Amino acid sequence: MDVKTYATVTDLCARLAGRLEDDTLRSVREDYFGGEPAQAEATLLLSMAYENIGITAEERELIASTLDDPDSPDLAAVPSIDEVPPVPYRFSAQAPASAPDPSRADVVLSADAARHGGRRLRRAWREPLDGAPDVAKWVYVLQAHENANLLGAFAGLSGRLWVVLQEKWPLEVVVEGRLLPPYQAAAVTVAPQIWSL
Repeated sequence: MDVKTYATVTDLCARLAGRLEDDTLRSVREDYFGGEPAQAEATLLLSMAYENIGITAEERELIASTLDDPDSPDLAAVPSIDEVPPVPYRFSAQAPASAPDPSRADVVLSADAARHGGRRLRRAWREPLDGAPDVAKWVYVLQAHENANLLGAFAGLSGRLWVVLQEKWPLEVVVEGRLLPPYQAAAVTVAPQIWSL
């Protein structure tokens, strides 16, 4: 996969956060990073078609630009929408008393964040609204330097979180100071910083 395509799929995954199920998006990101673009594309397109997750004309063009076959029937099966839907979650700095304790995950992610180009790590509690594909849970946002490998940081840190704690809490890796897609912007706006370089 060339540099431009890699950057495009990284951007696409960020745009689709909150619209795809967490586990689906995790698989897509890990497959792209692991050099399995055909598997990532199949998971992405078939999931969107099956779950009736629409994409805008701009998103369709971006996806087509990454495919071996821009006229793929799998892409054609994905519904079209006029504009990106509102984020189907509410983010807050505080979680209910019944929420799981994130302190061990904070330590695991903070310990490796700098190695993956991180500058700041933030955490927010995510509550689903009507139509959200997933349940309430903690969400992490790693703000990284401009040259960081965002998919690599995602795969490395998510993998570490699973190996050490058997947790699959969502992680978004973004470039610090860059304009963010709606999902990541909503999380960063309220997420307190739990680590910085």
